[in-house]
Amino acid sequence: MKTKHLLLSLISAVLVVGYSSAQPNTITPAPLISQWGEQTVELSKPLSLYIAAEGEDFSRLDAAVRQTGINLKSVKRPARRNYLNLLIVDKSEVATIADAEGIAEGYVMDITTEGVTIKATTPAGLYYGVQSLRQIYHKHHALTVGHISDAPRFEYRGVLIDISRHFRTKEFIMRQIDAMAEVKMNRLHLHLTDAAGWRIEVDSYPRLTSYAAWRTPHTWKEWWYGERRYVEEGSEGAYGGYLTKEEAREIVEYAASKYITIIPEIEMPGHSDEVLAAYPELRCTQQPERQGDLCIGKEETFEMMQAILDEIIEIFPSEYIHIGGDEATKSSWAECEECQRRMREEGLESVDELQSYMIHRIEEHLNARGRQIIGWDEILEGGLAPNATVMSWRGEEGGRAAAATGHKVVMSPHGYCYIDAPQDAPYSQPESIGGYLPLEKVYSYDPTPESMEASVAQYIMGVQANLWAEFIVTDSHYEHMLWPRAIAIAEIGWSDPKHKDYSLFRERAIAIVDDMLERGYTPFDLKNEIGNRPESLSPVSHLAIGKPVSYLYPSFYYAPQYAAAGDKTLTDGLRGTWTYADNRWQGFLGRGGVDVIIDLEEVTHIESIEADFMQICGPGVFMPCRVEIWASEDGENYTLLTDIDHEVVVDELPSFKSFGWHGSTEARYIRYKAHRSKYSGFLFVDEIIVK
Repeated sequence: MKTKHLLLSLISAVLVVGYSSAQPNTITPAPLISQWGEQTVELSKPLSLYIAAEGEDFSRLDAAVRQTGINLKSVKRPARRNYLNLLIVDKSEVATIADAEGIAEGYVMDITTEGVTIKATTPAGLYYGVQSLRQIYHKHHALTVGHISDAPRFEYRGVLIDISRHFRTKEFIMRQIDAMAEVKMNRLHLHLTDAAGWRIEVDSYPRLTSYAAWRTPHTWKEWWYGERRYVEEGSEGAYGGYLTKEEAREIVEYAASKYITIIPEIEMPGHSDEVLAAYPELRCTQQPERQGDLCIGKEETFEMMQAILDEIIEIFPSEYIHIGGDEATKSSWAECEECQRRMREEGLESVDELQSYMIHRIEEHLNARGRQIIGWDEILEGGLAPNATVMSWRGEEGGRAAAATGHKVVMSPHGYCYIDAPQDAPYSQPESIGGYLPLEKVYSYDPTPESMEASVAQYIMGVQANLWAEFIVTDSHYEHMLWPRAIAIAEIGWSDPKHKDYSLFRERAIAIVDDMLERGYTPFDLKNEIGNRPESLSPVSHLAIGKPVSYLYPSFYYAPQYAAAGDKTLTDGLRGTWTYADNRWQGFLGRGGVDVIIDLEEVTHIESIEADFMQICGPGVFMPCRVEIWASEDGENYTLLTDIDHEVVVDELPSFKSFGWHGSTEARYIRYKAHRSKYSGFLFVDEIIVK
């Protein structure tokens, strides 16, 4: 990364960088270097199209360039006037940053009064040059004289589409591939299997699709919080589906035509409820009625997983096969006779090492077939398999740890890349997992910031957005959640962060969204964005600012993962945003709820005391069922100012409510106590405002 920045600085010193009024802020992802003049290319006649490629690459590039809308006629050799030439050249002819780093997807485009030339060292590079040309022409219906030297920052620029929780068809997936290609993304991670349904045909284990792919009721939420029933294909009320092998091959071929690689994910050993429902003999010997983790002690488990993977690699030619590895409960392994026997025989000391044993064996199986494994960062637990690549989702710590030991990493931290959270004021959005992740925050992410050691940064392959579908039933809702936030991930993966400018990016994203709406997509309408919670936009001034807060008893102390500013949080003057994960809301999980005392440090006249709480039922965040507010002059004798009862009702959309007292009193000490409801879960409070 440091080498790339140095090369960029050198090239920038030679070229005049910037946009003229004729070509404002047009290309997404933003190119590394661009220059623009004032003259335009004559387009009254068809441009002579020459493509220096053969076979499939010729067909792919020809199809792409004709989607630009430019009037073209094919020729068999490069023209000298009125031309569009796509040329494969030696690296020495393409002064792109990425080629210097081994990512052969860069291109150079020169637009002159005579025509357009796009040069690259690979067909993929030419394809990305064509995408930039398409955006320029689509925006202006003209071509202005100019130069672009462009290349991706990272080799991996991806999106995860979850088709397990709610099945998506071949046609839907291809539709998203089209949109990905237009912003130069190159990896589509398909989450094919999970508890909610198995979604890929497997000949050797047919009940995975005849039974484990079907459930009742329809929505994941009703199913997950209900009986979690699987049903036979064709049963009354059965909901689900799966990709046939032929459909999966068509998706792979279609993605390849746009230089996108499909990475299939087969979850193991956790998130395997549907596998165990279809083949209960693979359960552990303890608690056989409901399990989500495969039994690692049974050799039949390995026989099954290896047979499935053998069929998967016949369909998907990608170097990487994703094997999941996340959120295994491991609860049954400690008591399972077969798992304990395996641990004794292999000299394993913990269930973490037992999971690592499975990951190692699966890696050996795939390596022997010329493939590599990639998994979620839990595969670090118990020891990382020798050649494994890590997808870091629980923050960046797992990714940094893996990279520090020489393993490749794809960054996908949930705080920036989990786009299943609402992207605007939650009350205005369809039901989702909860929280708030606007486009601006996604765009702010940097997988390899300047503070990251070069020895670690060199192993960061790229970045991925993940869109889990628990609450996303319809295709239109899925597109609404995916776009435009995936566009921000595309630019993070491609463009140089030194040139980041959210206001310029937002303009381009709005244009893309408007174009998608015209073409029948259903993205979030960015230009009508409401924005962040108004209370969070500026600090609030009140009598308790900076005053000490005492938290009563250990059971009333805030949860460390939601500490916000620690003991200063409730009197720091900062109100919370739409999400509890913003380091402003403080979360309480103890059995009692919230119980704090604020010391105003002197007796003060008080007329109001209030605090806001939020409710987002999906992740288990609820309003208090009761709030008590007390006041004292001496810290020993307290007077109850108000006792508020509140009926907590489970609902779909996030909500915010203030609980407070208004009146007149003299006090130095204020005790604020909020009780958890019968639904347990978290209480979140941002500020106790005293006036």
